[in-house]
Amino acid sequence: MAAPRLVLLFSGKRKSGKDYITERLRYSLGGDVCALLRLSGPLKQQFALERALDFQRLLDTSDYKETYRAEMILWGEEKRSADPGYFCRLIVEGVTQPVWIISDARRRSDVDWFLAAYGDVLQNVRVTASQETRRCRGWVYTPEVDDAESECGLDTGVTFDWIIANDGDETSLDEQLHTLKAFILSRLTLLV
Repeated sequence: MAAPRLVLLFSGKRKSGKDYITERLRYSLGGDVCALLRLSGPLKQQFALERALDFQRLLDTSDYKETYRAEMILWGEEKRSADPGYFCRLIVEGVTQPVWIISDARRRSDVDWFLAAYGDVLQNVRVTASQETRRCRGWVYTPEVDDAESECGLDTGVTFDWIIANDGDETSLDEQLHTLKAFILSRLTLLV
């Protein structure tokens, strides 16, 4: 496994647009330069295997995933309690691209693991959106989900290098992503 030149660790509330933004960045940078990694992938895959669920449906934005979200969160917390870096190590195995985008950091243990492993090249990125914007995207407050660590664990105590406001203004979002992409490319140039 090649060491990354830059690791962008994205976090944000449900329906803030983390996947949309990270997909746009990956597309813009290209698959040979940028790997898009999801902590939720191995979690959902193992959860689906143990419970005979449809893994592909747990990956999308359907009601199917929402039906199992609270149970999946508890299961993931048990795994992390036993080994805080379990899911982090799984997603970086065999990755060779110089830029890694982790699209879904949700817990302090995620940030701590990536900071310890890749601190020199790590950038913490927070995606924000108002509750009204998130509601328009289908968010509904759900007890034991929206008040759990998976949604609130990074609300305080983390220094963000970048904050991307994603409230539906495409021009503003384009400008923010252009600035972030320029930074990424400058880091690649500096590190050649």
